[in-house]
Amino acid sequence: MAHVDPLSIDLPDVLEGERVIVRPWAEADSDGLWDAIDNSRDHLEAWMPWVDRYRNPDNALEYTRRSRARWLLREDLPVAIVERATGRIVGGSGIHRPDWHYRLFEIGYWLREDAEGHGYASEAVQLLTRLAFDDLDANRVELRIDTTNIQSLRLAERLGFVLEGTLRRKFPAPGGSPTDMHVLALIPEEYRLLPWATRE
Repeated sequence: MAHVDPLSIDLPDVLEGERVIVRPWAEADSDGLWDAIDNSRDHLEAWMPWVDRYRNPDNALEYTRRSRARWLLREDLPVAIVERATGRIVGGSGIHRPDWHYRLFEIGYWLREDAEGHGYASEAVQLLTRLAFDDLDANRVELRIDTTNIQSLRLAERLGFVLEGTLRRKFPAPGGSPTDMHVLALIPEEYRLLPWATRE
């Protein structure tokens, strides 16, 4: 495959769904990010090993600044999930560990506890998956999910991601031994058959 300069890749400033807006983090989001994490700490800690790094609002500000820089450099594409009706930060997602040469991408996501059950995560994953296949010419989009996180696994399966296997003792679980991780993915020919895929 031809060499790709990530800095030459154009990315949209915002992705809009019916319920959520997905966009790069900005410094102004730091208070909303802190609130989302701090008010859902017990809920998130079961799945997200990074939660304990957020000890005060300054940690959230540092993250938004770092995320913006990584977005501009195309090293990582972290995004805020914003509730469209209110403008409230309800979670985070992103296209992570991008391999620009082979066009391989991974999507991660989390929601604050009181935002679950409204379809926000599902819509965010759809928006980012469309971006990956329609605009970034993805050869593969992958989700990695702790085997004990049944809710996330069901979300991935409802969207049509294919369970390929389980990595044993792969996920760095908070405060203990690593746990097993499911790997689900889509490739272009599978994506195009999905009812929510972009139709040309």
